[in-house]
Amino acid sequence: MSRLGDLIKLERTRRGLSAKQVAKKCGVAEKYLLDVEQGTRIIADDQARRILKSMGMQQQTEADFSLDDIAATVDLQSASDEMTRAQATLRKKADKVRPDAEKAASTQEEGVSGSIWLDALANVLKRVPVYNAVMKEVGHRLLPVENGKIEGASPEKVFYFMAPDDDMRGFRVTRGDVVLVVPAAAPVDGAMMLIQAPQGRVLRVIKRLDNFKVLLQRYDAACESEIMAVDELHIVGRCVRLEAEL
Repeated sequence: MSRLGDLIKLERTRRGLSAKQVAKKCGVAEKYLLDVEQGTRIIADDQARRILKSMGMQQQTEADFSLDDIAATVDLQSASDEMTRAQATLRKKADKVRPDAEKAASTQEEGVSGSIWLDALANVLKRVPVYNAVMKEVGHRLLPVENGKIEGASPEKVFYFMAPDDDMRGFRVTRGDVVLVVPAAAPVDGAMMLIQAPQGRVLRVIKRLDNFKVLLQRYDAACESEIMAVDELHIVGRCVRLEAEL
C-alpha cells in the first residue's frame, strides 16, 4: 500500500475530479496516476507535491510537514470526528422541539442507520470493516467511493480480512496484515482469494488446472499445493489490495 497514493486518491475524490482530469492538469499519463493511487508505482515527494498542488491542495503541503507526515495523518478521520460532533449538536437542538415519542423513534432509527452526516457522504466515503478469521469485526478503514463503487464493487459488499497466520508469507502477506476483499463467484487464475475451508476462512493463491480442478497454493517456509474440484470450492471473494503495518 502507498500512503501517498491513498492521499492523492482521497484528495482527488473529495474534489470530485476524475483521474483523467488530474493527469491532464499535472502533465502525467492517466495510467501512471492510477498506478500511484493503487500503490503499484513508487512516486517521489516532489512529484506527489506537484500532483496535490495541481488539485489546489497547497496549505497542507508546505515545508513544515513532509509528505509522509501528511499522508500518515490525512485519512479523513478528522472529518469523521467533526461530523460526529456536528451530529451531537444537531441532535441536541432537535431534542428541544420534537415530542418524546418522536425522539425515541428517531434515536432508534439513528442507532440502526448510523451517523446522518456519514450517510450524507455515503457517495464519497465508506466505513469498511476489518474481520478476523472467524469474521469478527476488529476494526475498520475509511475508503473513498468512486462512481458508487469501491474497487469496482458495491461498497456494502467489500471488507478487509486480517491474515491469521504466515501461510501466505511467500506471497508477501504475513500475520496481522489486512487485504481488501471484493465479491467473486468463480476462481480467478493467478489471483489471491479468500475461501471457506474446513478450518475456517483462509487465503490461497488459485491456479486453474482445467475447467474442473484448481490448485490452492500457500507459502510459509515452502510452497505447498492442494488440488481441489471447482464444484467443491467455496469462494468468498478476491483479494485486490494489501495493507501492512511497518
